[in-house]
Amino acid sequence: MPSVPPPDADLPDAKLDFVILAGERPGGSPLARAMGVAAGVLVDVAGQTAIARVFAALRASTFTANGVLCGPLQSIVADSTHLQALLAPGDIRWLAPASGPAASAVAALEQQGSYPALVTTADHALLTGAIIDAFCERALAQDADFVVGLVPYDCVRAAFPESKRTVLRFSDGGYCGSNLFCVRSERGLKALLFWRHVESLRKRPWKIARHLGLFTLLRYQLGRLRSADAFALLSRKAGCKVLFVQLAIARAAVDVDSVADRELAEQLLLREQQADSTPAAR
Repeated sequence: MPSVPPPDADLPDAKLDFVILAGERPGGSPLARAMGVAAGVLVDVAGQTAIARVFAALRASTFTANGVLCGPLQSIVADSTHLQALLAPGDIRWLAPASGPAASAVAALEQQGSYPALVTTADHALLTGAIIDAFCERALAQDADFVVGLVPYDCVRAAFPESKRTVLRFSDGGYCGSNLFCVRSERGLKALLFWRHVESLRKRPWKIARHLGLFTLLRYQLGRLRSADAFALLSRKAGCKVLFVQLAIARAAVDVDSVADRELAEQLLLREQQADSTPAAR
């Protein structure tokens, strides 16, 4: 991957505005229903809500400044003293969610108008300031408009062998998403607009196949598509330069959008809390 900083990169003093995506899919979150809360991001994970953990991570990062929480619905925020308390300091303001994650991100970024910017999700309960810093340092060093954080699948499998994760399987390795994205320039919005278009076709996979190219999908299915070729194609389709950076941090690949993922995240956090409370750790 290219590693030469573009002229406008200002490391390590650059401060990024950020967007936290917290909208719900139509019909609501199965996890929220299972846990009896109004939104998935309000699920408790080892004593704190998922969204509170994400807020704490962003506030702990040395790379982030102010941000926007896009979602959940205004009615949920109005009924939640917890969300109101999280937003009270004023460094993070609420914005109504749009029709989907990509549309919400575009609306929030256009309103902020500041680049580079960070995008993440409010269900990323294992996120830490250190993970954000590691991603931002790598992302800002890329000569790209839009940067995606990916975690090598071997790293995730070694740490969480029983966890079922979505894996992008390229000929040069498998990767899991990290829900960390850096919009390096305003041109990077084109990647989100492309994502929004593909997102709208998710119930019509044949149209996605036609949009991306049948030959490319065949190469992917046969395990012959290299990651560099995949991102070169994505760049051409989106109309901006899209690259990815690797994060060899297994927990970065775990968000909390299912009961199983919540249990995994809670077990890890409780172990860490117990280790921190032992005399040897003090």
